[in-house]
Amino acid sequence: MARSSKPAARTGGSIGEKTAAKPLRSQTLQRGFEIIDTVQARPLTIPEIAEAVGLSYPTAHRLVSVLTEQRYLQTVEGRHFGLGTRLIELGFAAHAATDLVQITRERLQRLAELTRDTVHLAQRDGREAFYLDKLRGSRLLEIASRIGGRKPLLTTGVGKALLLDDSPEALRALLAQDAHLLTPGTTPESWLASMDSYRAGGFAFDLGEEEPIVRCVAAPIRDASGRIIAAVSISSTREYTDDARMHALVPVIKDVAAEVSARLGYRNGPREGGHRSFT
Repeated sequence: MARSSKPAARTGGSIGEKTAAKPLRSQTLQRGFEIIDTVQARPLTIPEIAEAVGLSYPTAHRLVSVLTEQRYLQTVEGRHFGLGTRLIELGFAAHAATDLVQITRERLQRLAELTRDTVHLAQRDGREAFYLDKLRGSRLLEIASRIGGRKPLLTTGVGKALLLDDSPEALRALLAQDAHLLTPGTTPESWLASMDSYRAGGFAFDLGEEEPIVRCVAAPIRDASGRIIAAVSISSTREYTDDARMHALVPVIKDVAAEVSARLGYRNGPREGGHRSFT
């Protein structure tokens, strides 16, 4: 939408007048933010939004339609528009991102000491897992990862844990872009089958798909809405982690993820039962 650089035809120092001189390329985004701010106090009709923000009715209608489609706004009582559920989700995400490392650090440190393995905390960023934290274990061999590093969702334990709520269609879309990362002998169909199994169990494995010698057990962390916002993992090597130990670590990592999720307001708290040593 092209808007005139002339001041809006309203008096009284309207928002439209304050922003009319901004570069054209930023005006649409700015107007969207102004609409969200305008309806935060109470739901408004499109004519009321247009009047408050200093827009023509067609322009206000178009922006409100886009914001509603993206769930930043929602209809209230038919023709009124208020804040949408997407803003609630973003609020949870921002809160969790701010406090997540602090909330998990002590628990993950104890986990690293218990297992003697490297423990990771990661969040999803597009098609990659972004490492928020790393707690080194006491093994002689160090896992090649770092805080701030990124690895593919498709082939890592934390990555697959972050994908556990994705639909089959979303997983196929990811495969369409990153299937070349699968290890030889792993087909898209077999990878999808393994994801079905992980989803049912609430955990995920890395069986050397990212690095041949690495073995990883991971579980998702959920916020108060039940959405997966992060994942935690125990990473070791084949030398220290055979199939039996992999499966023995599943309840351990799920307990930790459940404890963190409970602190974030998720209603399904940690499972009952104490931890054992899996060194």
